[in-house]
Amino acid sequence: MSLIKSLWASVQGDPILMRRVNGWFTILWIVMIPVSIITGWISSVAYVAALSLWALVSGHWSAWQAARVEVTQQAEAAEREANPIEKRVVDQLVQSTTVDPI
Repeated sequence: MSLIKSLWASVQGDPILMRRVNGWFTILWIVMIPVSIITGWISSVAYVAALSLWALVSGHWSAWQAARVEVTQQAEAAEREANPIEKRVVDQLVQSTTVDPI
């Protein structure tokens, strides 16, 4: 169980992997459109229900990922506001330089 949790955490922390996974799922579903029509699956209630469930899950997952990004952005903005870079630069310059009388 902990292996699954650690794998899940690593997948969620890697935006490049998530983009690739979502890209491949998109391609898969685009390919499935003509396959569904040709095979007659589109007339199956079970198939349409499964497709609807997938749309529901992926929609909520996307919204959750977007909310996670917003939370991270808000935290970064609050950190920048509390500790502005201009102040850090000035503090570093004051610490590393001295003014000696001539």
